[in-house]
Amino acid sequence: MITFENVWKRYNKELFLPSPPALQDVSFSLRPGQTLGLIGANGAGKSTSIRLMMDFIRPDKGTIRLFDRPASDLSQRNKIGYLPETASFPANLTIFDLVRFTAVTCGMPLKTWRERSEQLLRKLSLWEARRKPLRTYSKGMQQRANFVLALLNDPELLILDEPMSGLDPLGRGQIINLIQQLKEQGKTILFCSHILDDVDRLVDQLLVLHKGRTLFNGLPGDLLAQQGETSIEAAFLSLINNLGEATHGA
Repeated sequence: MITFENVWKRYNKELFLPSPPALQDVSFSLRPGQTLGLIGANGAGKSTSIRLMMDFIRPDKGTIRLFDRPASDLSQRNKIGYLPETASFPANLTIFDLVRFTAVTCGMPLKTWRERSEQLLRKLSLWEARRKPLRTYSKGMQQRANFVLALLNDPELLILDEPMSGLDPLGRGQIINLIQQLKEQGKTILFCSHILDDVDRLVDQLLVLHKGRTLFNGLPGDLLAQQGETSIEAAFLSLINNLGEATHGA
C-alpha cells in the first residue's frame, strides 16, 4: 500500500547553502489493512515523510509508491483520505459547502455524498453546526471537520497528520473510536502523533524517526522488548536517551 525505498530529502536553508538532510535513506512498507504509527521528536522527518507521500514535494533520491504506483500518479488520489495537521478553511464557508465541493471533485453521486456526509457529521457531532461559518468553529470542531472531508469518499488509505491536535478529551475519544472502527473495516492507516498513548492503543506497526534517520521499524511489542519497557512512550524515551548516551560516549 505504501513503500519507501532508500528515500532522501534535503531542504535548502538559503540559496546555494545546503541544510542537513530531512530524511536519510529511509525505507519502510505498510501493507493493506495495517495501521502504522509514525513517531519522533520535532524535526525527526515525520511531516516531510507525509508531504512526500502526498506528492507535495519530491524526494532527492529513492522511490515512493502508493498502491504499487508512483506517489506522483494522481489516478490513485481518490483512494486516499488525507488529514493535515492544521485546518485551513475559507472563513466564510460552511462545512456543508466544503463537503459539496469535495464530493463534486471526487465525482461522488449526489445521493451517496449526502448520505455519507450526514452520517459523518452526526458521528463527529457537527450536524447541528453544518451551516455555520467555519470561522465560528473551535479548533477541535475544525479538526473534526477535517476528518469529515478526509473520510467522505470512503478511502482505502488514510494518512493522518496529528489527528488528535486541538481536541478536548471528549473529541479525542470520538476520534480514537472512529480510528478503531476504521481499522475493523480493514482500512490502511498511517498516522503520526505526539500523543504516544494513542499510538500505543491503535497501531500494528511502528516507525521511529530521529533527525531524519530510522531508529526503529517493526512491531510495537518488539520495541517494548528491546527497551525493556511496558509502554510506547517509555520505550521511545529510552530509545532516544540511549542514543544520546551512545553519542556522548563515542
